[in-house]
Amino acid sequence: MSPKMSAAPLRVTVWSEGRHEQQDAQVARLYPQGIHGAVAEGVRLNLGDEVRVRTATLDEPEHGLTEEVLADTDVLTWWGHIAHHEVSDEVVDRVHRHVMAGMGLIVLHSGHWSKIFTRLMGTTCTLRWRAERDRELVWTVDPAHPIAAGVPHPIVIDEQEMYGEFFDIPAPDELVFISSFSGGEVFRSGCTFRRGHGRIFYFSPGDQDYPVYHHPDVRRVIANAVTWAAPAAERRTPRLVHSETSWFEGEGVRS
Repeated sequence: MSPKMSAAPLRVTVWSEGRHEQQDAQVARLYPQGIHGAVAEGVRLNLGDEVRVRTATLDEPEHGLTEEVLADTDVLTWWGHIAHHEVSDEVVDRVHRHVMAGMGLIVLHSGHWSKIFTRLMGTTCTLRWRAERDRELVWTVDPAHPIAAGVPHPIVIDEQEMYGEFFDIPAPDELVFISSFSGGEVFRSGCTFRRGHGRIFYFSPGDQDYPVYHHPDVRRVIANAVTWAAPAAERRTPRLVHSETSWFEGEGVRS
């Protein structure tokens, strides 16, 4: 039975590098349990008994993303910034395989430049940025989308890093949010993609220097995205199937 249709809680793994809070006292004050801890708390507060949440970080063996952990994960959230290059290619291959088979992936803020996101997008995923204390307005452009449920228009984030266009990603399957900043910049800040059987959501608010992951509306978006990205069917890897010349029925036409 699909995790979306069963009574069993969604299995969520919240991953981050866990480096900034070790190296920067200000980040540690903002996120005493780590960025992963703040994201995990927001998911739990919004979804309660509907989820079972674990966290994982870069410095754990296999970055905390073993085959066993990923097999027990319906949705993975990903935050990285200063150590993308330290993420093992073997682990990236493993995460990629699980996404293609149906595991949901939520990529946050500077995770746009992670190995897993750039591989799934097939582009550089570069963008314009300005590391200043700016106000971000997150405008909903698809109010009927499940990820936008219960979200104000706009979300007002008083302190945030500026991300702006051009953002080198493929055209999103769905554009849910765009952001605007005091310098006149705009940014596609909430985008969905599908790769294989997996659903992917990129959401940009969340710099380590500001308390964005404590913002209730940002937490609501991430929780909505977790529910949206959960597998809709039993996980399976897309495969090449030889089809006989015959009426289209039976095992030969299933992917």
